[in-house]
Amino acid sequence: MKNTLFWCAIVAFLVLLSTCNNEDEFTTSGDVRLEFSIDTLRFDTVFTELGSATRSFRVYNRSDKAVKISKVFLERGDGSQFRLNVDGLPGNEVQDVIVWAEDSIYVFAEVTVDPDLPLSASPFVIEEKVVFETNGNTQNVQLEAWGQNANYFPSRFNKGITVEFSCGGGEITWDDPKPYVVYGRVIINDCTLNIPAGTSIHVHGGIARDSFSVFNDGLLFVAQNGRINIQGTKEEPVIIQGDRLEEGFQEASGQWTGLVLGKGSKGNTISYTTIKNSIIGLYADSSSEVTLQNSQIYNTSGSGLIGFNSKVNAENTLIYNNGANSVQILLGGSYNFNYCTLASYGVDASALSMFNFFCYDNFLECQILRDANLNALFRNSIIFGSRQDEIVLADIFGGAGIDNFNVRFQNCIVKIDELLEEQEGLYADFLGRECNPCTNADRDDVLFVDPNEDDYHLDSLSIAIGQAVPLATITLDLEGNPRDDMPDIGCYERQQ
Repeated sequence: MKNTLFWCAIVAFLVLLSTCNNEDEFTTSGDVRLEFSIDTLRFDTVFTELGSATRSFRVYNRSDKAVKISKVFLERGDGSQFRLNVDGLPGNEVQDVIVWAEDSIYVFAEVTVDPDLPLSASPFVIEEKVVFETNGNTQNVQLEAWGQNANYFPSRFNKGITVEFSCGGGEITWDDPKPYVVYGRVIINDCTLNIPAGTSIHVHGGIARDSFSVFNDGLLFVAQNGRINIQGTKEEPVIIQGDRLEEGFQEASGQWTGLVLGKGSKGNTISYTTIKNSIIGLYADSSSEVTLQNSQIYNTSGSGLIGFNSKVNAENTLIYNNGANSVQILLGGSYNFNYCTLASYGVDASALSMFNFFCYDNFLECQILRDANLNALFRNSIIFGSRQDEIVLADIFGGAGIDNFNVRFQNCIVKIDELLEEQEGLYADFLGRECNPCTNADRDDVLFVDPNEDDYHLDSLSIAIGQAVPLATITLDLEGNPRDDMPDIGCYERQQ
């Protein structure tokens, strides 16, 4: 009897051992997905001094068979500011992690931050992904920590969320010396947002998702009853840019959506301001109004400035290095550009595009459209780049009425060629009619110091020197230098 029990126990043990080591008990199906207790693990501490924080999440296997995760790793590897411990195994890459049937494991993540390091080493928002590779599938959990002591507006937990600010006609002023980080999609409604000189603004962008769509995050939107008042100075300009300042991102376009003035927003002013690294620099929607002075818009993946049946007054403004038009005007509106430089190099898009209509289906068929009068005046401005034609004009009425398409260029340097012959010769007299007096420059003419290095100061031999007409209300250039009695065309006055 004792021998029988002994051998039964041995057989049972061997069966159990065989079961535990049988690879067939691990599911290899590509349909199996891990589940996570969260999709984003946030470290809710804003570091004011060197410190660490640890958070955890659970990984679930809902299958009735065990799952072997072939690899769990941090996307940035050894360059990550995070560290992992996966089910008791430390390391930023862990292999062959088993999650038994209908069971779970813990993943611990730790981050150490020194907020006194430069933003290139310790950015405002530190992001990482924990990647899981299982049966040919890849899944991930997002990690987020805040590395700098800043004003996170409206909060540090606003990624992908739209927040509307209403203050009954009152004001919000960003006057804290710490930088402001716009996190999410912020709507300024029924408020005036005052941004004083020297304010540093960083917008956290990227792709965000909600229950209905995938969209670009990082938006500062001024609604109809809202207003933005940016008052930078020569000594203390206001800079609005992305929050990724590591090497390779400092001048990268498309990091955040842009600054949008909604329909009917009036009284907006932007002075001594730089807007960069966005998708669109500044979008002025229907009936909105904005005055743009001594400012720069550059490194955008789309157009630098878009006016959609709006009113824009710009002076001493430089717009360059845009993935689409430097300035794009749609559905008419009213526009005045004085002493501006629109430079478009290395892209198949004109520096300036102006339409007095908009197609709501597509521009190939254009069956659903609206039209509106266009009035635009460019004085003492440079519209130049690497294309044959840096000005594109489209009048839905084919020149039938001057009120429909009233466009004038005075004392400007332009670059056009095919425009003179296209549209059945509609603009054959452009030089001398719409553009008078103007210089139609070509690639051999000397203009800028070095466009390849984005230096749009005037060369000592520039054809723009001394060719502008004095404007009594504008006596300084973009950098605050005085303009003389024979001023130069463009945003910069040549300095001897």
